[in-house]
Amino acid sequence: MDPVIIAGAGPVGLTLALALARQEVPCVVLDEGPGTDEPRHARTVVLREDTVALIGRLTGIPLDGAGARWAGWRSMRRKQVTREVAFADADPAPLHIAQHLLTGALRAALARESLVRIAVDSRLDGVEQESSGVTAHTRGPKGTWWRGSYLVGCDGPRSTVRKLQDIRFPGRTAVERYAVAALRTELPWTDRALLHRAPPWRTSGPSAGEIVGRPLPDGVWRLDWLLPPGKDLVTPELLVNRIRETLTGWGDGTAAPYELLDTGVHTVHHRLARRWRVGRVFLAGDAAHLLGALGTQGLEEGLRDADNLAWKLALAWHHGPHEALLDSYQEERRTAVAGRLRAADQVLPLLRGGGGLRSYVPGSARGNDALLADGHLGRGALGAPGVYAGSPLTPAHLDGEVSVGTPPGSPVTDVRVTAEDGTFVRLRDRLGRGALLVVLVAPGTGVWDRKHWVTAGIMPRLAAAVTALPHRAELLVAESYPGAAAHTVLLVRPDGHLVTALNGVRPADLYAAAEAALGGAVEVSSKEKAEARAGAEATAGAR
Repeated sequence: MDPVIIAGAGPVGLTLALALARQEVPCVVLDEGPGTDEPRHARTVVLREDTVALIGRLTGIPLDGAGARWAGWRSMRRKQVTREVAFADADPAPLHIAQHLLTGALRAALARESLVRIAVDSRLDGVEQESSGVTAHTRGPKGTWWRGSYLVGCDGPRSTVRKLQDIRFPGRTAVERYAVAALRTELPWTDRALLHRAPPWRTSGPSAGEIVGRPLPDGVWRLDWLLPPGKDLVTPELLVNRIRETLTGWGDGTAAPYELLDTGVHTVHHRLARRWRVGRVFLAGDAAHLLGALGTQGLEEGLRDADNLAWKLALAWHHGPHEALLDSYQEERRTAVAGRLRAADQVLPLLRGGGGLRSYVPGSARGNDALLADGHLGRGALGAPGVYAGSPLTPAHLDGEVSVGTPPGSPVTDVRVTAEDGTFVRLRDRLGRGALLVVLVAPGTGVWDRKHWVTAGIMPRLAAAVTALPHRAELLVAESYPGAAAHTVLLVRPDGHLVTALNGVRPADLYAAAEAALGGAVEVSSKEKAEARAGAEATAGAR
């Protein structure tokens, strides 16, 4: 079977390659550049806990040491604090990290991965596909033809893959613009991010808008100033004046000394590709969508694209094309991103329009500030991870289905579970391996050795039901899960979204839910059938 070709060696393309390799799928990554990334302190990303966990389990490298976890978040309007958030274990802080450090961690992991080849100085300029695979041509010093089973365009906003497939990319240009600076300085607070709207030292004009300050390690801060609409040139003098003005305002009249490390202008576009799949060719990341107004993180959505697509491509690579499952990638991810863009478009007039409705609704400014903070903090319609509630992979009504704290289609809560070898692990640690996860909620099991309860009660029957599923699955046991009663059984997809929750061991319902989550019946090899049959017989004998 030919490898999967990935066009683009940014964070999304590298993440997808690692995710596929972890599921034993070989890949070729076409990198236009030399295989290294220029350090840019002003180009940073904010990752929520689910995407931090994704990168951590793929790379084996803890990112916390390379980025900053904020102690809290503060929203201000003029001189008044309108909102304060203190992060804790139950509400973990996002991770703020320079993008070149994120990419470096991914490249380091790929250097140890034998199933992935990175072809540097390879710019894609042609794609042909037929029923059995795809052929890609690259130009450059090492220009050649590449043969692959599938091709994924992770090649950014000007995606060659998207253009070659004649996919429209409608949307809006320059929705927002920001002047950006990374500087080393001391502020009155050390580890809290700040959103400051209408600061008192800027009293007039559309540029009075807002400033966002986000801490990085080693005393470095990224500051973003919202610019007025238009294409006015951001000169070095203007940026230096903004820095001094801001530091003076935050320092109560005294500007702290600073070292300017990097600058830039960040222009936000909102666009959504009409199609994310054409036969054996897919789009992901900025090639498929652009968003980023109101603090939302486009790169993070791209990482979620990779997580969603990887297990589906891996299943198709190992077992043959499964069209309903592959089609679900576009249905789920495009719907999630479209919902985020729609929410931003609805909120933008309220937050940026000035006057209008806001002038007549008491307290609306405070509420709008809270909406804006949601985008930065990864909460609500603007920032929370996507939910695949209307997914074509959702099973039909099941007699044994029950409600838990996680609605079907939503990311599961990361609880401690006991693995099949008796070790205690986090639920998120078992994701991304291509297997379905079956989690039994069994209070009290955490205080007993696994050998005492693995052959008792409902466990043998559940183990037999798991072994008989139409796809490889791992059985885990949790002491508790939010909103779940004892003996609740959760079925979780390889990317961590809940398929269903059942009240007890219901083999028929569990099988039907698993089959639906895979897009229908999946062809299973004779070897896998034999292994499943042997496992079921062994478990039945243990009873």
